[in-house]
Amino acid sequence: MALYQLKISLPDRPGSLGAIASAIGAAGCDIRSLSVMESKDGVGYDDILVAVPGTDPTDLVQVLSSIGGVAVISIDPVNS
Repeated sequence: MALYQLKISLPDRPGSLGAIASAIGAAGCDIRSLSVMESKDGVGYDDILVAVPGTDPTDLVQVLSSIGGVAVISIDPVNS
């Protein structure tokens, strides 16, 4: 598994983070750490360290981007 640091924005409402976590699991990935960075004007910003099967995070980005109101701001590989 390859590690990636994600920065995402999501609606700041109950259940949004749970939907993100479920989508990450459904994509076969594993959350290694999560930090809620800030909430502003109804939008939350989180940093998530994710282990992705193989080396291509494209499927994960597509799954997350398909959730209403969620945007992947950046995704960077983490060298371990």
